[in-house]
Amino acid sequence: MNQSLRGPVCFGLMALMLVIVGFSQSWSLALSIVNLCLISSIMALGLNMQWGYAGLFNVGVMGFAALGGVAAVLVSAPPVTEAWAVAGWDMVLTLVVLIAAIAAVVFARRKLPPGGLRMVVTAVLLLVGYGIVRIFFDPATDLIEDVDPAKTGYLGGLDLPILLSWPVGGLIAAGGAWLIAKVALGLRADYLAIATLGISEIVLAVLKNEDWLTRGVKNVSGLDRPVPYEVDLQASEDFAEWATGFGMETLQASSIFVKLCYAGLFLAVLVVIMLLAQKALHSPWGRMMRAIRDNEIAAEAMGKDVTRRHLEIFVIGCAVIGIAGAMLATIDGQFTPGSYQPLRFTFLIWVMVIVGGSGNNWGSILGGFFVWFVWIEAEPVGLWAMDVLTSVLGDESALRDHLLAGAAYMRVCVMGIILLLVLRFSPRGLIPDTVRR
Repeated sequence: MNQSLRGPVCFGLMALMLVIVGFSQSWSLALSIVNLCLISSIMALGLNMQWGYAGLFNVGVMGFAALGGVAAVLVSAPPVTEAWAVAGWDMVLTLVVLIAAIAAVVFARRKLPPGGLRMVVTAVLLLVGYGIVRIFFDPATDLIEDVDPAKTGYLGGLDLPILLSWPVGGLIAAGGAWLIAKVALGLRADYLAIATLGISEIVLAVLKNEDWLTRGVKNVSGLDRPVPYEVDLQASEDFAEWATGFGMETLQASSIFVKLCYAGLFLAVLVVIMLLAQKALHSPWGRMMRAIRDNEIAAEAMGKDVTRRHLEIFVIGCAVIGIAGAMLATIDGQFTPGSYQPLRFTFLIWVMVIVGGSGNNWGSILGGFFVWFVWIEAEPVGLWAMDVLTSVLGDESALRDHLLAGAAYMRVCVMGIILLLVLRFSPRGLIPDTVRR
């Protein structure tokens, strides 16, 4: 197929599949898939910036998505006044001491020449800073977590509109990425992958165990929403008349309306990020990044600061993933650290980038839509297909019951088959990256 036609045809087929789901199942389900496809596409764009632009092998996507979810809690959750009263300011003092310790370490390492003395001074400052932080931190966390732990047990947030958490999520993820990059970006590609995966697991372990921050595994639910609640729409006479005019029941119309509102917000964010990503990709900076990706040694020989550029793109990509993580917590209405699994938040995002076309922003969006659509629809379609194929065995067949019970896991097999087929017949993705000479 002509390269210029491949993109529009693929997006057209994707839209057709969503329309089929709307007519055959429900429009509410179709819009739910669209919303999660939009969020997945933003995550895929962030990863594509790192891998497709610069060749950075980041396998810690789930950690940065979780940091975005933390932002949704810290920004929109109401503050727990009792927790702040007993130890809130002690926790603020702990943060000040931590920042001072980090600043002291950075200052010492800049002033002292490389060698044994700098290592000793760094180690002493880290140990002293750690000891002082624990003096304030330990009793403060115990007091905070004892405040009605069944309902709160944490400091809460700022009680601000949750839309503000989206850029804040990007900033928090970018800050975490900067710290990680300072440690890990000097590693070779395979070691960088191991490091980012390990660090993301550390991030999740902290979020699961530090109850004072986001309640740990007890989760934070009831987060603010940027769109109306269905129950409020159903109680509105004006909305009921509007729904009747379209020939829909109020219950169905309210669900569709809310999902359309979410889709509009998510689409606006995707469009802004996409425009900026395209502008950056085709700028001199973007051409330099791809030159570094293709041959680091040659780029360094031409005077390019490879480490600095890797730091830039790593931070930018993680910031985009953090924005998507905050959006995901928004649509879920809750933050659940236990739900961040490598399969969902790392493997699938990588499959989206590979299937769509590494290095091509439009390919990442297509991959986000296509892979998530298949991931969701593989279960009901697989169950239907298995039911038809095993109907000849009879309702009392133990084999039929076993196959039907396992049909839900067909999504993993289907995803593997799709990845293999794409790598075999279109190794550069459905919409390959084109380099203009």
